[in-house]
Amino acid sequence: MSLFLREYARTRRDVGAIAPSSSRLGRALTRYVIPSPGSSRAVLEVGPGTGAVTRHIAGSIGRLDTLDLVEANPRFADLLRGAYGSDPRLRFRTGLVQEHDLGSYDTIVCGLPFANFDARTTEDIFSRLLGALRPGGTLSFFGYVGGATMRRTLARGPAREHTLDGQNVLRRILHRHAFRSESVLGNLPPARVHHLAPVSDPVHAD
Repeated sequence: MSLFLREYARTRRDVGAIAPSSSRLGRALTRYVIPSPGSSRAVLEVGPGTGAVTRHIAGSIGRLDTLDLVEANPRFADLLRGAYGSDPRLRFRTGLVQEHDLGSYDTIVCGLPFANFDARTTEDIFSRLLGALRPGGTLSFFGYVGGATMRRTLARGPAREHTLDGQNVLRRILHRHAFRSESVLGNLPPARVHHLAPVSDPVHAD
């Protein structure tokens, strides 16, 4: 926790949260991380931070599955390697997700703070992640309950335009790709998890 708070204070735009994800949020984000016995599934986690959600993914995937972790913060990346470096299912990449050539995945879990990004960055990241999904794949990410309203209320001038543009991009992406959303009140702060799929895929059942 101390490392998380230090990094939040130092680079809050990139960390985007005051505390690691709770177990309830981790379970919601990994709802569609489902191993298939006898076959290999590929999972990607973007922005794992200190590994609060990584623990849930690693505990859900099978021995034939793989988990790629992409973390921009080098201190968090070192922490993850120390915790999971001996697990042959996990592969580590340091840097922005936009800097990497992604493979193809059955499930993607994303913990990036999109509320802090400009519209172009948000659109670029979602385009890359949705494009990396295999047929039938899912992308899960979250935002904080009430965060969008608070930002619209407090922002002024260019910052308000930046905020509105980013929120409009997220709204369009959700309208086009979301098949399920769920609230997680047992998190600091409370969160809203969204599950997305490529538009050519059928709507997933709850």
